[in-house]
Amino acid sequence: MSKNKTIRAGIIGGAGYTGSELIRLLIHHPYVAVSFIHSRSNAGRAVHSVHQDLIGEIDLEFTDKLNEDVDVLFLCVGHGEAKKFLKENTIASQTRVIDLSQDFRLNMQSTINDREFVYGLPELNRDQIRSARNIANPGCFATAIELGLLPLAKAQLLQNVYTTGITGSTGAGQTLATTSHFSWRANNIQAYKTLTHQHLFEIKESLEQLQPGTPINVHFVPWRGDFTRGIFISSQIDSDISFEELTRIYEQYYADHSFTHLSPDAISLKQVVNTNKCIIQLEKVGHNLVIHSAMDNLLKGASGQAVQNMNLMFGIDECAGLKLKAIGF
Repeated sequence: MSKNKTIRAGIIGGAGYTGSELIRLLIHHPYVAVSFIHSRSNAGRAVHSVHQDLIGEIDLEFTDKLNEDVDVLFLCVGHGEAKKFLKENTIASQTRVIDLSQDFRLNMQSTINDREFVYGLPELNRDQIRSARNIANPGCFATAIELGLLPLAKAQLLQNVYTTGITGSTGAGQTLATTSHFSWRANNIQAYKTLTHQHLFEIKESLEQLQPGTPINVHFVPWRGDFTRGIFISSQIDSDISFEELTRIYEQYYADHSFTHLSPDAISLKQVVNTNKCIIQLEKVGHNLVIHSAMDNLLKGASGQAVQNMNLMFGIDECAGLKLKAIGF
């Protein structure tokens, strides 16, 4: 694609957290114009009246009409709603679709009508994404865990993985529930969906893509944290490989990936919140290897990765519109 051509983007489900972050990224993207933002419940309202941080930056109103004259359509809808939307609406065949729900992430669920979805983790499927017409954006926990483990899977070093991860309240979406109220979250943490989290299926499928023939068991305990955004993962495996060799394996795997970095120092959420980065740290004690990975659940775990996938699909700089600074302190 020529850099002189503007990518016309439409957003379905623009009123939630991922929609808000996607709007913020796209209106500042050097090669994108947002054509419309769809929300049935907010149709006719100014976008900045819902996403108040965007006042002075966007003058669009939400619409309940579908504009088919776009180059790319982002689906920021609830799980199950993307499949329903594509069944009920005719989307032009030339329009690329990037789905941020979990509807098309697994191989056995990746096709609807004449659309076949590619799993959109650039550090795993970058070449396939470049030629794809439809992308299934990975889950937030799945992205953080997979990025921590992909180099080990490629080196055929995984068997049993024990993982814990904590996420902020925005990971639960904008609709209020008991566990997303401030009064519940403040000064509180809770394990949930122990060993049964829905992202386990895509994690296993992605890791075994690089390590076929050897089953990989991921035992995952997720936690709700008392902060708004970010994910911090710690995965543990047994390994006889030296720390120096493990470091080489990670550095080699991520050498040409702009958003995933190996840190020699202890990592924290504030290094990654408000960025599309995932930062990884390795620690080894005896035969026990721990892989820490941290990222922003709304950016690298959702909207930022969706924009990264769009950049790849349209043949422009993978980092366009994503050179964001962390909050730092």
